[in-house]
Amino acid sequence: MKIFQTVLTATLALALGACGGGGSNSNTSGGTAPTATCAISNQIGFADDVLNEWYLFPNLLDNTVNASNFTTVQDFLNARVAPARAQSRDKGFTFATSIAEENALINSGSSAGFGIRLSYDTANDRVFLLETFENAPGFQSGMDRGTELLAIGTTAGNLQTVASLMATGGPQSVIDALGPSDAGVTRVIRFAQVDGTVIEASVTKAEFSLDPISDRYGALIIDDGGKSVGYLNLRTFIVDDAAAQLRDAFQLFNANGVTELIIDFRYNGGGLVSVSEVFGDLLGQGRVGQLWSQTILRDSKSSDNTTEFFENEANALQASKIAFITTGNSASASELVINSMLPYLNTDSVALIGSNTSGKPVGQFGFDFDACDLRIRAVTFQTLNADDDGDYFTGLAGTVPNTCQAIDDITNPLGDENEASVSTALDFLAGRSCTAIIGKPDDTLAQRSSELQMLRPEQPSAAQYEIPGLF
Repeated sequence: MKIFQTVLTATLALALGACGGGGSNSNTSGGTAPTATCAISNQIGFADDVLNEWYLFPNLLDNTVNASNFTTVQDFLNARVAPARAQSRDKGFTFATSIAEENALINSGSSAGFGIRLSYDTANDRVFLLETFENAPGFQSGMDRGTELLAIGTTAGNLQTVASLMATGGPQSVIDALGPSDAGVTRVIRFAQVDGTVIEASVTKAEFSLDPISDRYGALIIDDGGKSVGYLNLRTFIVDDAAAQLRDAFQLFNANGVTELIIDFRYNGGGLVSVSEVFGDLLGQGRVGQLWSQTILRDSKSSDNTTEFFENEANALQASKIAFITTGNSASASELVINSMLPYLNTDSVALIGSNTSGKPVGQFGFDFDACDLRIRAVTFQTLNADDDGDYFTGLAGTVPNTCQAIDDITNPLGDENEASVSTALDFLAGRSCTAIIGKPDDTLAQRSSELQMLRPEQPSAAQYEIPGLF
């Protein structure tokens, strides 16, 4: 399958890639421009041109917005797309980001921070780690899935408890206490491991590579009563190397005779269209040449619509059953893979496990203002599957024929057969009954106080846009 690419217009430098209902590549054009071109009015004017020419829902743009009233590009974008957001067509999907940061993220998985993903429990003012990246400072200091942050300070002498931070300023106070996402930023953090051990450590943020598939639990063979079940946890589609790692995972599955899969997208916020297409090809044994997905733009850009087909992959398999683990943080390319597979799976052979997905059947192209390191990610297309279905703006729970409710059990490792969502997935694969997922993503979260919500900065970095909860 091929990445969707468009030609450059005379007025816009368009990154050659798609993000959202798929992903985000970035070969950009443009040159050096005088510093004056970076006046905020020029940046906002550029963003306005992007929306007027390319936005997927032109009738859901607020044309009464006065650009001169705004001092940031993001605030301007938020105002312009507010009608689409009110209809759940653009839930923060149109945004401004850094060209350099996003390119580094895509090309090498480069990010700076502790390498931890954080969630919070507002009812009890607590903050927990959902997972850690093994090559980053957080993991090296002893933090891992299920770790609870207890206190944060710049020194051991000025620690503030997380409970007090949450009580006075909510999640943003915790985010502020952790400091900027810059290498060299140091914080003293007191935390409790899952077994109750309390550690106080000075942890310094550093550059690290985001590994899309963990070497610990990313691709496993689970022995379920003598049956080999393949477990795959893909953290993100945004890093180019994810495609190669997916191929390695499916080679493992083929070598072990796997025919049933658990695909864990519980924290996967999306990424590259190209990676989602490789994923589809790896699930497409015997389907080469059949339709995988359709990319649909606004009417004025319909000549750029494309159709993608399954292509040959050496390690492809055709699973007899697939259980997809999801939460309200599963979005974009992860939803695209699930939706695109539905026409090819029997109604009793596929299920959504956990809670409802985010609901993002749309994607973005990147438009670059090179001189200002400004990339506008604007919603520009919707994806449909081979049955022309792709209207799951309230999540996939109402689309996937079977759903099984399960908590995100942070007291057990990801990929562990005793972890609640994995255990429920194994039950589905074995034909055992379950309780169906109900409601929209937000409703489901409210109904189960045990499910945590991702910490999200008011001004996320490029990596934080793509990888929810990353710090």
